[in-house]
Amino acid sequence: MLRARSLRLLAPFAWLAATALPAQTNDTAAIQKYSEQGQQALADGRLEEAQGAFEKLLELSPAVAEIHANLGLIYFNEKKFQLAVVALRRALKLNPNLQKAQALLVMSFSELGQYKDAVPGLEREFRRSTDPVVKRSCGLHLERAYTGLKRDDKAVEVALELTRLYPNDPEVLYHTGRLFGNFAYLSIKRLSDVAPNSMWKYQAAAEAWESQGFYDLAIASYREVLRLDPRRPGIHYRIGRSLLARSSQSNSQADAPEALQEFATELELDPSNASAAYEIADAHRNRGEMAEADKFFQQALQYYPDFAQANLGLASVLLQEGKPEAARERVRKAVAADPSNEVGWYRLGQAERALGNVAGEQQAFAEFRRLRQENSGQHDAKVMFTPDEVTKQKAE
Repeated sequence: MLRARSLRLLAPFAWLAATALPAQTNDTAAIQKYSEQGQQALADGRLEEAQGAFEKLLELSPAVAEIHANLGLIYFNEKKFQLAVVALRRALKLNPNLQKAQALLVMSFSELGQYKDAVPGLEREFRRSTDPVVKRSCGLHLERAYTGLKRDDKAVEVALELTRLYPNDPEVLYHTGRLFGNFAYLSIKRLSDVAPNSMWKYQAAAEAWESQGFYDLAIASYREVLRLDPRRPGIHYRIGRSLLARSSQSNSQADAPEALQEFATELELDPSNASAAYEIADAHRNRGEMAEADKFFQQALQYYPDFAQANLGLASVLLQEGKPEAARERVRKAVAADPSNEVGWYRLGQAERALGNVAGEQQAFAEFRRLRQENSGQHDAKVMFTPDEVTKQKAE
């Protein structure tokens, strides 16, 4: 479960200041002593010592809202949430304008699992707070509260907003990933419960197996989809990709012919499937069958003109055919679509060399080397089911 970070909350939630203390009294010296001790202990994260000092201070000045608020903060960080609620309510009764006390009170409700009580205040503080730490903490608690109330759609909304506001925050990213993963699991589980023999259930299972590298199981599940809907678009393509991935996994080309047949079947069902056309084209290119490769690369680009990998593949064919100027145009389109693709710059260097453009060749190869060094040791993240999820071109 989500837990607020304790010591990280101390600085942005500290309220007590000298001006908040009462005017001259017979206990002025003691008040000043406990105030200084409490604030220093609070700043240092010595919570037990800070609690003792503020409790003594409260005995001397029970009508000061900020003392109650700081005690609420200390109790919260000590995970004494019931005591925090009592102290923070007293603080707000004395001074309703303590906005951070309002935020901490509703977070205390969240920590106690009182989500219905917490949500209205968390929503308010998450939307209105200008303090990034307070806003972040309220957002995380609000995400937790919505999840606890099984209001998953609202929890997802908050997670997306938190990710937008704090895109590089590891804790935010962790909870967002965990929430989305759980949401996906529950959706698929419900799909299995309500439609255990449906095409959708088999397709979801196939995609899950494929993403985990269990290609035999993925292929079997995709075959079940086709049994129920033989003309379903995209499925033969997914089987072909799974076959190629299985071959790569076993360092064998045994599945390549069957994969090629699956791509061809996909094109018969859907001639606009640019990815299937690309895979067929690249297979012909690797076998030196440039006319067939040209034909299928052109088919892919007819439906997806900015397909970077297809433009690079066609450029390779054009270079083999002695057409460097046409190849350069294709490469430039690929580089414009994806400037970070090192293969694009490599092919551009090849085209410039064939055209005798020494300066262009040197510039392109320099960028290729820079990107290769920058990308060394990195692995492409597997993003499923995008138009260019295909066999990548290589620098040859």
